[in-house]
Amino acid sequence: MNQTLEWDEDSRAERVADTFRGLFGGSPDGVWAAPGRVNLIGEHTDYNDGFALPMALPHTTLLAARARTDGQLRLHSAQGDGRITELAVAALDPDAVTGWAAYPAGVVWALAEAGHAVGGADLHFDSTVPTGAGLSSSAALECAVAVAYDELYGLRLPGPELARIAQRAENAFAGVPCGIMDQMASVCCTAEAALHLDARSPEHHRQVPFDLQGQGLRLLVIDTRVSHDLGDGAYAALRAGCERAAALLGLPALRDLPPGELAGALRILPAELAPLVRHVVTENARVAEAVSRLREGDLAALGPILTAGHASLRDDYRVSCPETDLAVTAALGAGALGARMTGGGFGGSVIALVEAGREDAVGASVTTAFDAAGHRPPRILCVTPAAGAHRLAPPPGTR
Repeated sequence: MNQTLEWDEDSRAERVADTFRGLFGGSPDGVWAAPGRVNLIGEHTDYNDGFALPMALPHTTLLAARARTDGQLRLHSAQGDGRITELAVAALDPDAVTGWAAYPAGVVWALAEAGHAVGGADLHFDSTVPTGAGLSSSAALECAVAVAYDELYGLRLPGPELARIAQRAENAFAGVPCGIMDQMASVCCTAEAALHLDARSPEHHRQVPFDLQGQGLRLLVIDTRVSHDLGDGAYAALRAGCERAAALLGLPALRDLPPGELAGALRILPAELAPLVRHVVTENARVAEAVSRLREGDLAALGPILTAGHASLRDDYRVSCPETDLAVTAALGAGALGARMTGGGFGGSVIALVEAGREDAVGASVTTAFDAAGHRPPRILCVTPAAGAHRLAPPPGTR
């Protein structure tokens, strides 16, 4: 099993700055980091104005950035094709940029669209967030730009507003109709905690202690290596279905359907919409239960909540796949306290809560099951709750 990779961010920052100098000449104004995330519970609830409980990963996108005065935006990624993408800030348009560059360019566009006086920049990215794994690599890209631009152009925007800007970039510029959870997690999470998010009022988010080490527990992220693309239409269809159901029920959003009224609502909804509504309402309840258990210090009680969440995503929301189902089954069979797919679905990753010392056994069980089924070997990481987006180097005000 691949253990947690504890990257030295200061060393990574130095390497990213050195690469920046080779690409653009001269030093960056700073280096910023924004993490990927896993969602403990609360899937497909954020665009229904609901609740979620994500945590930031130690895996981050690093960004070396320098402001420009000529209105030009130059983008380069260590994970790209080696080319520098050059764009004019004044000409940014959702239809004009494709591929990975749409995510960072979209943030600059969204800032300008919101009325902020922003110009160009030279940007070099280097990421350890796995792509296509449901771990929000796109949000990490966006949020790195958001926090960097916030400092470069003296915007002084609060974290939830930066998250909204990044979400706007993904929705309107990159064309993915996601909720705000990924961006809020990347910007606002703190180390050793999970973020209790109210998607209707992100500014009221709360930190919930999540001390895995102190409770003798570990969290595994199992990347099934089944790549997902939330921009392919399936995600948008689910969101549209939820919005249609809310409208038929006369509600602003499915978040407003009390659990006690669920059974009655299901009887009057079209058959194709009822499972979506059942998932959203019960998933919001699972978030509330999880937060209660964590605040009581009973982290092990999160296990059955995870497993119940996976069953709902598999049977009602139907966003699981054979690989994620197999990973959950194999992890539970090897003694995991709970497991579920995480992220938008259609592939991606599974999380498993395990007792310390059981990591290798659970990882081996999943790997063996994948081999027997003819699947690609999974990538398995042991992760801890990390900090949200932050500046690494150099200190503000120095060059």
